[in-house]
Amino acid sequence: MARRETSVAGPGSRALIVDVIRSTISISRVELAERTGLTQPSISNIVRDLIADRVIYETGSADSARGKPRKLLAITPANRFGIGFHLGPDTLNCVAIDLTGGVVGREVVPFDGVDLAARLAERFGDFVDDLDLPRDRIEGLAIVAATARPGAEADAPHWAAVRAALADRLRIPVIVENDAAAAGLGEFWSRRVPREQAFGSVYLSTGIGAGLVFGGALFRGASFDAGELGHLSIAYDGRPCPCGNKGCVERYASMEATVDAAREAGLTVDQKTISSAYDAVAHAAVGGDPRAYAVVDQAAGYLSLAVTSMVNLLDLGRVVLTGPGVAVAGSIYARRLRAHLARTAHARHRHEISVELSAQPRDAAGIGAAALVVQASIAPGHTVPAT
Repeated sequence: MARRETSVAGPGSRALIVDVIRSTISISRVELAERTGLTQPSISNIVRDLIADRVIYETGSADSARGKPRKLLAITPANRFGIGFHLGPDTLNCVAIDLTGGVVGREVVPFDGVDLAARLAERFGDFVDDLDLPRDRIEGLAIVAATARPGAEADAPHWAAVRAALADRLRIPVIVENDAAAAGLGEFWSRRVPREQAFGSVYLSTGIGAGLVFGGALFRGASFDAGELGHLSIAYDGRPCPCGNKGCVERYASMEATVDAAREAGLTVDQKTISSAYDAVAHAAVGGDPRAYAVVDQAAGYLSLAVTSMVNLLDLGRVVLTGPGVAVAGSIYARRLRAHLARTAHARHRHEISVELSAQPRDAAGIGAAALVVQASIAPGHTVPAT
């Protein structure tokens, strides 16, 4: 009897198969057919091509009810690499990952953004050479940075020109993306989250953003600006925000807002940068200082309000907290959010909403940048470069 395929064989089917293998670690061809709805001939053709391209490999066998063991397929880890650069206010975080999302190298260097394309190209060459990565196995470079505030776009780099100059200079694909969105994809890819799961991450830094992944693809919105969680209002007549709104959660729960609250609470916070000042408050909070704990716990409460609204709106099943803001006191934020979701999430009686902490919160955006490259290379169709 003829069998209808739920997906058309082609690039979309290839991406689907890669994504299923990625999320299951290892799987047989028969199970692939069951999971994807593709016919066995389509599975066989695509798998053969993926093995020939050294994207996947046969990694052993599993018992079968019909006697003959089934050969298992897995992603080939170190065959190709993605490079991600996270551009911060005064540093550049460089990350290289393999096809499974495993980090093979990282480096943080001072960076002022002057002559941006030339400096990034130079750093790319030094970073790759230091790791001794073969140039012909590097699938591309992704650069991620915070989104410019409304009205301040003119102060941001002209990313289309930077990307074009880098692609011409390096002769590899170059992607530009928002750092919070990229961090979400990185968590999705490296955690082997199934494509069927509605997945979100919250990136806590000097601002607050979200990365949303549906059907294995990063959701970007009409102008690649989706995920501006920091500008979700939690108080309609609250604190004014530079975006033009009032009560944005970023004005209550970002790293900068938490540092301001700590100073108002009488804590001595004299570090020169927001990041170092915030880390000092976070260390004091987890170290038992009651005033510091109260400040961070309050920020976590504010953030929980916004994240719960995001969970309710999108019916998310899994949320990861990431970014430098949860590197020290992440347990406080996770505990607050879990409790708030357990009390107020609309779908709490229908399905579990898991809250997890990133294993590498400070590197999450750089890892996510590299994951954008890997996904675009071996699972094409998910990644659309911003312009």
